[in-house]
Amino acid sequence: MLEQTRATIPTLTAQRAAALYRLAVLTGKPPAEAPQAVLACQAPPELARPIPVGDGAALLARRPDIRRAERQLAAAAARVNVATADLYPSISLGGSVGTTASAIGGLGTSDSFRFSLGPLISWSFPNMEVARSRLKQAEAGADAALATFDGTWLTALQESESALANYAGELDRLAALRRAAGEAGEAARIARLRYQAGRENFQVVLDAERSLAAINASIAQSEQARATNLVALFLALGGGWQEPAA
Repeated sequence: MLEQTRATIPTLTAQRAAALYRLAVLTGKPPAEAPQAVLACQAPPELARPIPVGDGAALLARRPDIRRAERQLAAAAARVNVATADLYPSISLGGSVGTTASAIGGLGTSDSFRFSLGPLISWSFPNMEVARSRLKQAEAGADAALATFDGTWLTALQESESALANYAGELDRLAALRRAAGEAGEAARIARLRYQAGRENFQVVLDAERSLAAINASIAQSEQARATNLVALFLALGGGWQEPAA
């Protein structure tokens, strides 16, 4: 049993190193420059303050997929406005500036200056069929962008709610396992005392300690799952949060 448990240590060590390399790549560094302080950490991450779930919309709005969908929707709306403007005729106003001076010496005087805005008005009517087709195309693109925006928000809500539920559920499971570990530890202590007093055989002590070891292994797995769910919660909420300045 002891050697079987020890045999799992190299696999867990390799998984930890691989996770450290992935963390280095996510921070824009090569695996060889992985932060050694993280490797030396022995405690799983825990929240230092409550989750600010009251302002969930502001947290979700920081997600990259939400921001991209919002910009795509704004660009599609702008294309609709451009296509709508193409339905109107184009009007150009022109003018002419000249002089009526009969001699070079009279140039630049107020009497010789003239400005006209008369027949220099030009109209350009658009091809209505082409303009309306472009407008319909732009409106269809805007509808698609709006649907994508709505779907992105729904996905963000689903991911955040699932992450919160998984994290809260794992907290409850971990608390129950720790209570069970306390009870199993007490049972193992009593079994050892009864064995020392000659009231129990050693098999009862082994069974009690085996149960305690199994519960402690479950606690370690639950702590790992809690840390994983916490990271998933950070990602779902757009990368964590910052407390407002006092």
